[in-house]
Amino acid sequence: MKASKLRELSDDELSMRLKDTRRELFNLRFQHATGQLDNPMKLNATRREIARLLTLQAEREHERTAGGEA
Repeated sequence: MKASKLRELSDDELSMRLKDTRRELFNLRFQHATGQLDNPMKLNATRREIARLLTLQAEREHERTAGGEA
């Protein structure tokens, strides 16, 4: 999912999406280890999505702390 679409999600939805994506990464790693993964590029795409989600969470946290100090 693109970052622009992720920005539209609420904080709770973002957290749930992160939790689901991490679970998906775990399952993909397991499939890769057992030789059942058809497309290994899914691992990279899933890692990147996790990075996007974590970046958005960090940005929002930074906005909250910076907004409180101003």
